Amino acid sequence: MNEQLTLQLMDTHAGGDVSRIVTGGVNPLPGDTVRQQMEYLRDDADGLRRLLLEEPYGIPEMSVDLVVPACHPDAAAGYIIMEVMGYPIYSGSNTICTATALLEAGIVEKQEGRQQFTLESPAGLVQIEARVNRGTVEAITCQGLPSYIDTYRASVHVPLLGDVTYSIAYSGGFYALVDATELGFELTLAEEDRLAHCAHAIVEAIREEKGFSHYELGDVGPLPFLHFLGPVETVTGGHYRSRSATYVHPGVICRSTTGTGTSARLALMHHEGDLQPGDRLETVSLRDTRFIGEFTHVSQGGSRDVVNNTITGRSFVLARSEIVANAADPLVHFDGLGHVLSPGN
Repeated sequence: MNEQLTLQLMDTHAGGDVSRIVTGGVNPLPGDTVRQQMEYLRDDADGLRRLLLEEPYGIPEMSVDLVVPACHPDAAAGYIIMEVMGYPIYSGSNTICTATALLEAGIVEKQEGRQQFTLESPAGLVQIEARVNRGTVEAITCQGLPSYIDTYRASVHVPLLGDVTYSIAYSGGFYALVDATELGFELTLAEEDRLAHCAHAIVEAIREEKGFSHYELGDVGPLPFLHFLGPVETVTGGHYRSRSATYVHPGVICRSTTGTGTSARLALMHHEGDLQPGDRLETVSLRDTRFIGEFTHVSQGGSRDVVNNTITGRSFVLARSEIVANAADPLVHFDGLGHVLSPGN
């Protein structure tokens, strides 16, 4: 293989979560859909994810979004999400960052005011609304995946913690939902390390006890996420606010509350009768960044009530850069990269 391979990047963040958008340097991937292309990377070329999330180029707390040509004719572009836990089929914060990067890079033409376009994620088509003011992308609203409650108020014994009550939601991945107050947390930045250790123990205990299956997708792997729930306050009629924190297994507390975490929370509030269509929930992170989830309507997924929703947030561009991956570097893993990356200059 070539001694050097290069990638063009745009680093962004939404709510504090850094998403590294790969805009160039990757060969066309096999597969008739973005989902199939994701599966190819997962099964045969995981070196790209490891390259960008591990030393010396990245850290596990980041995410990577690979921009690919859309396979569906209605989509302006496709994107594949890569995180420390693997390849989630959807993510709200990554979608917000990718949509912003596509506009800022000119891949999708930026228009003043409100504009709509469609992206193709591994989960399928995603409708995007961008709000542009004087050339600046001030907000992105994207569809959250249809979300539902799989398990309500179950209990698991966790070493050193005792019995912990949790619910399970699906919102693009399965989430354990736990009451932060019951575990002694106020959801402040000073608690970040303790939150990670606590969540790790709870997720491990739940994983040992049971798995979860989506009504259409079937087995989507072991439980990857946990969402800490703070108290809910009413801002105005139909607008609520809650401190929240999302954990990604193993070991990562997200900087933002995450889009899928917010969608999971909407599903729980609807299940408990606290949210009606048209209501909004503003989730507030440990760093006081915010996403707004809106409950749009209910549909049926098998025998379950499914909460359809949107997530609104803002992404900021941090850097535009090019990295060089050298095959002689002992810190770089080139598993499958010879077929994925274009030759360097």
